[in-house]
Amino acid sequence: MSDKPQVLLGHYLKTLKLPTFLREYPKIARQCATEGVDYERFLLRLAEQELIDSQRRMVERRIKQAKFPTIKSLDSFDFKALPSLNKKRVTDLARCEYIDRKDNVIALGNSGTGKTHIATGLGLAACQKGLLVLFTKASALVTELMEARDEKRLLRFQKQLDRQKLLIIDELGFVPLSKTGAELLFEVFSQRYEQGSVIITSNLPFDEWTETFGSERLTGALLDRLTHHVHILEMNGESYRLNQSNKRKNEGE
Repeated sequence: MSDKPQVLLGHYLKTLKLPTFLREYPKIARQCATEGVDYERFLLRLAEQELIDSQRRMVERRIKQAKFPTIKSLDSFDFKALPSLNKKRVTDLARCEYIDRKDNVIALGNSGTGKTHIATGLGLAACQKGLLVLFTKASALVTELMEARDEKRLLRFQKQLDRQKLLIIDELGFVPLSKTGAELLFEVFSQRYEQGSVIITSNLPFDEWTETFGSERLTGALLDRLTHHVHILEMNGESYRLNQSNKRKNEGE
């Protein structure tokens, strides 16, 4: 009979989905008894620990749902290797206030300068604030859009994209788009205009985006929407990846 309260308590805590309460209450109860802590402070300690663990689990879920190719934080970015990039602007963006304002971020620069790293770092910062984020390559997103259209589930997929507080589209401009692909991608940007934030990375300056979208009119309309509320990160410079490769090569000699 003496074990019955513990069994019931375990059942109730599982039902209420309070795993930290369930795991920690015996240890914290012993600590509070030793320290002469009253019941309210005992509950406060448990509630604080449950909240901390709940927030940690939420961030982990957000990061997993974002589908980052690799997890790279802004702390690991070498800003000194890219003088053209304004570090203060990036750290300001990491506060995620631009997401509240539904602003966009566009990182432009030649290959290998860390655009994907910066985009991932900003996405990770958004996840840490509990926001819904999705990372995708531009070519992969267009393929998914076309498949969804062919399978008559385009509306459902578009709604899924609309739910994201931040949509990160990497490597826009690496591959020219078909007419249908360009129109579907334009529709994504159009639906997010002043409704949700987008981060785009591209190796092409704006005046060459027509090569990707194949239509001056479509490209003009797209840029009009994307750049209305935008933070542009200039990331031209020597390839960071090439420099790191040469450095490793020299160290091995």
